[in-house]
Amino acid sequence: MSGKKEVNLSGLRQNKGVWLVKVPKYLSQQWEKVTEKGEVGKISIEKYVCFTLNEELAAMTAAGEKEESLQAPREYPFTMHTVGAQTMAIFSQTDAGQSPASRKSSGITVCVADEVSLEGTVVHRAECRPVVSDSYMKLKRLQVESVKPQRLVQQLDRAVATVFRPVANHDFNLEYEKKKKSDGKMVRADRQLVLDLLFSAFEKHQYYSFKDLVDITKQPVTYLKEIMREIGVCNRKGAHKSTWELKPEYRHYQPSEEEEQKSPNSI
Repeated sequence: MSGKKEVNLSGLRQNKGVWLVKVPKYLSQQWEKVTEKGEVGKISIEKYVCFTLNEELAAMTAAGEKEESLQAPREYPFTMHTVGAQTMAIFSQTDAGQSPASRKSSGITVCVADEVSLEGTVVHRAECRPVVSDSYMKLKRLQVESVKPQRLVQQLDRAVATVFRPVANHDFNLEYEKKKKSDGKMVRADRQLVLDLLFSAFEKHQYYSFKDLVDITKQPVTYLKEIMREIGVCNRKGAHKSTWELKPEYRHYQPSEEEEQKSPNSI
């Protein structure tokens, strides 16, 4: 047998028009309590459409209420909406299982398969809203309280020790800040002490970047640059561009072969 189900389209041929109405959840739950031939209420169509709930269904049992019962609103005016360009339809389906139309043959029960029927096309859309009253507000309050998460208050005998505690600042950040503060608070040393440090450094190497000289002497940039302009020169071009070296009169190392060739006294 094929898994496809046939749809009964007799409702389409009969041109049935149906209303699609949105109702509150508690109202639909009350309707489910009605027997097959019971009455859920009445609809009056005058200046406006209004649904009146059956008086017996208006009595509700609210959670937490022991002595007094909760009364649901009975009047529900309709708020009408347009269908617009939408095409909507209502379908129904029979319950699975043995159907009254089943027949017996040789002790075998043959059940009729579920049938999907088209009840009609939607011609009106509406929303069923209750009239705001004290009973309705009480009902809403109880519904809100029922979905609130329950909070548990427990008294502890001792403080809970946390294993992982937040760190206000990490070690590497503290080290960086400390270095930054120390560099920013460089104090001018005695001029002769700075000169001794510089001459000692230039005995090891001929060229230094200014940053290296700051690291060696630990002196403020302005103060160190003032001293270097007196005893040294900054190379603006060549292989040692942007490096500093001592002026010839302050050098304590042997001149290079290139300088000897440029000297006027060279043979």
